[in-house]
Amino acid sequence: MLGYNLSSLQIDAVAKSRDGRYRIVSNDEREQTLNQLLTEMDGFDSNSAVIVLGATNRADVLDPALRRPGRFDRVVMVEAPDRVGRQAILNVHVSKKELPLGDDVDLANIASMTTGFTGADLANLVNEAALLAGRQNKVIVEKIDFIQAVERSIAGIEKKTAKLQGSEKAVVARHEAGHAVVGTAVSKLLAGQPRVEKLSILPRSGGALGFTYTPPTTEDRYLLFVDELRGRLVTLLGGRAAEEIIYSGRVSTGALDDIRRATDMAYKAIAEYGLNRTIGPISLATLSNGGMDDSGGSGFGRDQGHLVDLVQKEVKLMLQSALDVALSVMRANPNVLEGLGAYLEEKEKVEGEELQEWLKMVVAPEELAEFVKGTQDVFLPLESASPDLKQLL
Repeated sequence: MLGYNLSSLQIDAVAKSRDGRYRIVSNDEREQTLNQLLTEMDGFDSNSAVIVLGATNRADVLDPALRRPGRFDRVVMVEAPDRVGRQAILNVHVSKKELPLGDDVDLANIASMTTGFTGADLANLVNEAALLAGRQNKVIVEKIDFIQAVERSIAGIEKKTAKLQGSEKAVVARHEAGHAVVGTAVSKLLAGQPRVEKLSILPRSGGALGFTYTPPTTEDRYLLFVDELRGRLVTLLGGRAAEEIIYSGRVSTGALDDIRRATDMAYKAIAEYGLNRTIGPISLATLSNGGMDDSGGSGFGRDQGHLVDLVQKEVKLMLQSALDVALSVMRANPNVLEGLGAYLEEKEKVEGEELQEWLKMVVAPEELAEFVKGTQDVFLPLESASPDLKQLL
């Protein structure tokens, strides 16, 4: 049998691109190492049984010379597993640890709940579920232990001693109720959207003061449609809208993470996904870099100040429109918002059928339907853009 000598390295540590924004200084130690590596790989004898493996999480920064034939010309992408893969990985770790599972545990369902989890995440999930069961002196690991482990992975660990008090507790309860009301209204308009399953105002590690849990869809998703994206934007701003309605504009800083995520989503929709009529189907990053090769050779992308300003204006307009629509949802459901908020403030955690009894009363106003479907004129039409911007576009 032919024997192989396997050598592996974290390749991006020494092989960053020598062109574009990842340029390294001439005669730099890393460049010398890269040149020596390229020379040695070219010098392998055709009969030598040597395989060189290189691992990286940043394939985009590697020097193009590394990928030429005879060098690292075979690329194996290790991506997050799909639902079938996640179930197989869960089976491996459960069998390896010899965990006694309860009759209510279905690893296929657990795999459906863990969209986006990597192999390491799933190994940690099984370990966390076993620890949760052990702390309660259980002899088997039940479904509830896996569900709590998933929640810990997504939102952090509930703090046992930290409790919200007074006005802060009231604000966070209404904030989370706002997310639930808007999320439910959106799910009534868009088929196949999961419903809100749990609300909590128990502080968690990582700084989260509240938690609205909406499980992922049972099937893996690879695309996000424009109406779903708009629905997510409104849902993210539902907490801020609830505070504005309940407290007459006296809002808190609790929407920090929501605003960050909404801004990132709106920016990508406009500058990357081409979902804005004013900007059009343009990738701002590719345009600014002078093309996809990232060589920086084109001067066209050097001065895009006007286009960047227009993108920022459209992002602001999209987010403000989403907030206005979220406010409309709050005004259409005042009893649910205040009633659920007060109930959550008292109980600190609401889930299951108890939560659904509140949410089944939610109605979706016409403003939300128009925004989600894109029929509402919330974007700046091209005709209203300035002559300079028209010429730029």
